[in-house]
Formats: sequence, C-alpha cells, structure tokens
Amino acid sequence: MPDDRVNSFMTGPDEQGRFGIFGGRFVSETLMPLILELERQYEIAKTDDTFWAEMDDLWTHYVGRPSPLYHASRLTEHLGGAKIYMKRDELNHTGAHKINNVLGQIILARRMGKTRIIAETGAGQHGVATATVCAKFGLKCIVYMGAHDVERQAPNVFRMRLLGAEVVPVTSGRGTLKDAMNDALRDWVTNVRDTFYCIGTVAGPHPYPAMVRDFQSIIGKEVRWQLAEQEGEGRLPDTVVAAIGGGSNAMGLFFPFLDDPSVKIIGVEAGGKGVDDRMEHCASLTGGRPGVLHGNRTYLLQDDDGQILEGFSISAGLDYPGIGPEHAWLHDTGRAEYVSITDAEALEAFQLSCALEGIIPALEPSHALAHVMKIAPTLPKEHIIVMNMCGRGDKDIFTVAKHLGFDMKI
Repeated sequence: MPDDRVNSFMTGPDEQGRFGIFGGRFVSETLMPLILELERQYEIAKTDDTFWAEMDDLWTHYVGRPSPLYHASRLTEHLGGAKIYMKRDELNHTGAHKINNVLGQIILARRMGKTRIIAETGAGQHGVATATVCAKFGLKCIVYMGAHDVERQAPNVFRMRLLGAEVVPVTSGRGTLKDAMNDALRDWVTNVRDTFYCIGTVAGPHPYPAMVRDFQSIIGKEVRWQLAEQEGEGRLPDTVVAAIGGGSNAMGLFFPFLDDPSVKIIGVEAGGKGVDDRMEHCASLTGGRPGVLHGNRTYLLQDDDGQILEGFSISAGLDYPGIGPEHAWLHDTGRAEYVSITDAEALEAFQLSCALEGIIPALEPSHALAHVMKIAPTLPKEHIIVMNMCGRGDKDIFTVAKHLGFDMKI
C-alpha cells in the first residue's frame, strides 16, 4: 500500500471515513456492528502479507494481471496530437476491472466466516465477477439487478446464472443500479449473521470507498511501471482519463497519481441526452449537489426537496445518480477535472475504437474515449494520455445495435 504523506491526497479518508465533508457512515443500528467489524478485519488484512500473497497469486494466475498497456497507434494517428495509450482491463477474466475488487472482498469475507455473498450490479460486470469468484470458492451468491438493466444486459444475466448465482430483478424505481443497491442493503440488514455485501464501486458506508479503491489501485500501479518500460524510466502520463459511474475504475487509475502534480486527472461522467434541466443524464458533479445516499455523503442528482432523481444513460454501468465520495472531494479540491459525455458521443467513440483498433469497448469506457477524442487533437505529440479501457463490449452489442438501427436477427 502507498505510504501516507503529510498534506497528501493519498492520506484520505480520516478515521470517520470522510474525504473532507464527503463519505462517512450513514447506516442503521443493525448494520453498524457489521460495518465496524468489516473495518477491523480489513485493517488487519492490509498489513497481512499472506492476504496480499493470495491476492497477487489470483490476480496473476486467475485474473490474468498485469493487463497490457497498449499504444493505440492508429487512433493516435487518426486524431493527431497526443499519444494515446489504453490500459486494457477489459482483458481481465470476466471482461472488466470489477474482478480486481471482488477478489479482495471475497477473500476478506471468507476470513470473516461468511458463506452467503450478495451484490448489486448495473451493467452486470460486477455481478458476473462476484458470481465467478463465488463459484470458485463454493459460496452462495445473490445478485440484485434493476429490472430495466436485466433487459438491456441479457448476456451478463445469463452468464451470472450459468455461474450459479441467483439474479433478483428489482422493479422499484426505474429498475436500475440505484434501486438494486437499495434492495441489496435491505437484504444485508435482514441477513446479518452469514451474509457479506460485496459492493462494486467506491461508494457506500466507510470502509467500502477506500477498500474498493485500494483493491482497484492495482490499475494505476501497473500503469506507472508499464509506461516507464515503454517510454523511459521516470516517464509519467501527462493525462489520465477514465469513465465514472460510482467511480471504481477511475479511482483505480487515478489514486497512484494523486500526488504527482504533473499528471492531469480527468473523470468522465454520463451526459445522457445532455446535461440540462431535464436531468436526462447521470452527471452528478455537473448537475447535482451534496446529499446522503447508500450510507455516504456525496454529490447526488436530487430535486429541490432532496428526493433522489433517477438520471439516465445509455450505459447501465454509469446509470447511477451519485458518485464515490473521494471523487466528490477531488472535484471540490480541484485535484481532478470532471466532464460529461453524451450518449451520442459515446456511440461515436465505440464505433471508432472498433474500426481503428479492433477493440470492441463497453459503453462505459466509450465515454472516456469520447473525451480523449476531444482533447487529443489539441495537445502536442509528446503529450501522453492514458485512458482506462475498463470493460469489453460484448455485453452492450444489443444496446448499440438498437441505437444504430441494426437488425440483430440477421
């Protein structure tokens, strides 16, 4: 784990789990003992060499880490300007970054004697990763997924069921990630004795935001030495870019660079149909304000009465009306810049990646790539951009085909 430094962006959160005014623990009395025990067990695991030895072994031999850092030469030539690298986390086992974190949490759950694992999922990648690791260790797995997401992410629903998970469609609200997380928390309160809640993003009550970030920071750590190998010792990226729903893939890339002032950090939110008063987007840092949801204080899309709005995105994994509290803190301190990309721009980036690099991206990293497409032509050729290709696009082909007018029956 990185060393703490005075006045460092890498020292958060504090003992109460707060990043400035964000984060914290807003949970019921029933859950508080579980949260405190989880925090205690994680603090023990962080300094236990055997824990990290097991993680390293599984990351290497089961997940397939390190994932490649790929110079996208045709995309670079096409756009002109900056040199573009892709961190290929879509090549991980299960097709996304999610398994980096799931392994850590489920190893921790086994140490705590938990035999029943619950999870929420939007795009389905966290659900697939959780179902996969539960199958490997012989644990019962229940995945809560919004009914709307069950329909638009059918390939991942089938994968979870093949892996032995029970997939529970959630019909409340708009049937998306927020609603799935609500029902997972209700389950946890009801089944406190044998159940471990495996949260898929850098949100939720402390210690989840920091714990998930720590597990995902393997992404940025690898980028540091991989770029030095390809570009010369000591060379850091000039800009790092990642898509953000809750924000775990982004924090995984950003965290190891927070104390490097020369590295510009850009998070890309889902702009949906456009960031305006209609709120048909999920850009909480652009269109939201601070509030409390799912156990932590952060920026949220909400109405004048504080009621959480549904939000909208073509991407199931970005369709969340909030953001991880550390991102909220980085936004307010100015250490990171946050922008939004519309559905139409993400679809254009999706197609360009396919055509120029032979890489079919998930709709989530397509948002990050769309912003790279905007800024790369404005930057000098010696400028290096690293974007996180955090998921592969097989799960999204039906959604993309529908929006592009293709007949999938052919």
